[in-house]
Amino acid sequence: MEETNKSHLGSRDLTKIPFDVYTDEKTFQEEYDNIFRGPTWSFLGMESQLKVDGAYFTTEVSNISVVVVRSANGIGAFVNRCIHRGSLLCLESEGVLSEFSCIYHGWTYSLEGALTGVAFERGVNGDGGMPADFDKTTHHLEQLRVANYRGLIFGTFSKEAPEFNSFLGPEISPRLDRVLYKTPVLLGKATQVMHNNWKLYIENTKDSYHASILHTFFTTFKLNRLTQSGGLIISESGANHISYSKRGTAANHDGYDQQNLRANLDDFTLSDPSILNFLDEFNDGISLQIITIFPTTVVHQINNSLAVRQVIPRSEKKTDVVWWYYGFEDDSNALSSLRQKQINLVGPAGFISMEDGAVGAFVQKNAPHSSGNDAIVCMGGRDYTSSSSRVSEAAIRGFWSQYNDMMHSRN
Repeated sequence: MEETNKSHLGSRDLTKIPFDVYTDEKTFQEEYDNIFRGPTWSFLGMESQLKVDGAYFTTEVSNISVVVVRSANGIGAFVNRCIHRGSLLCLESEGVLSEFSCIYHGWTYSLEGALTGVAFERGVNGDGGMPADFDKTTHHLEQLRVANYRGLIFGTFSKEAPEFNSFLGPEISPRLDRVLYKTPVLLGKATQVMHNNWKLYIENTKDSYHASILHTFFTTFKLNRLTQSGGLIISESGANHISYSKRGTAANHDGYDQQNLRANLDDFTLSDPSILNFLDEFNDGISLQIITIFPTTVVHQINNSLAVRQVIPRSEKKTDVVWWYYGFEDDSNALSSLRQKQINLVGPAGFISMEDGAVGAFVQKNAPHSSGNDAIVCMGGRDYTSSSSRVSEAAIRGFWSQYNDMMHSRN
């Protein structure tokens, strides 16, 4: 009898998450097939990186190197792998060219990924070369379906994946449109190495309960507290979610002092508090909005910091988070300066994000010794419905519902 994989959620009790799911190598490999090459959409990059035909950049989907390129036919994406012997095709991270050429044997491809040239295809002086019936027109680089959503480029390997708008869901798209009301312009990128399973990081981004308990800057400077106006919006499938809040809407005596929280420090001050400034650029008072798109895309607005977080699983115990910071072409100098300053709040060296990196590693360190035990995820109930309360783990349960469906339906 085949052994049941303990690291899958064997029941629909979404409040119990087996710790094995964060450590099992077999599960990590199954995720590659069922999720990342399955009917999901992954963030690839930004349209602003591709200003002219021939402009390209390389990116990754779960360790798979991908090339995104603009041609006369629009934006396309394909696996960064020569079909001949499997070598990487593009060795630079970005550039502009008229065709792709493999350094190994000189095979060439059009900007659309079609094989256009084979070195010594007919041999030398009639000897050697490819068989007479070899037809270049039948060979093509492995393509991804591409969606350009308001300047963000997403890709999927699956023909079965729904169109991106449907995948996003009607609950989520208006809030994503809010932070993409103009075409985004890339300000810069940074990579944060996380010493934990990718799912721990995604759970963390969906965990509104922890934000003002773990993070000193959120709590002490009242950037984000559970007592502020806000809420959770969760897509019908549970896959995608939004958490949002409005700073300055909590009562002066909101109960935090009674919780004895490590993150609530009355004597903690800044010599330059301008890093905490907030310009209400969307005219709705929302100062924090976190959007997650299954499986590994996060779009955030924290004060005036705007970024897409591209989560790249490296192994069952290591993850890279690539932060794509963006603004808009017509940002004022003051707003542009504030966005750049607030990278020091959220990012690899950010006052907030460093704590997320640390706590994920704390859980990962214990996970191998917790086999057979479950994490308890029942704050806010047992379902994954939207609510006005952020004292909830509902969005985490929504993630596990979608995860479970994909891992079991494709096995």
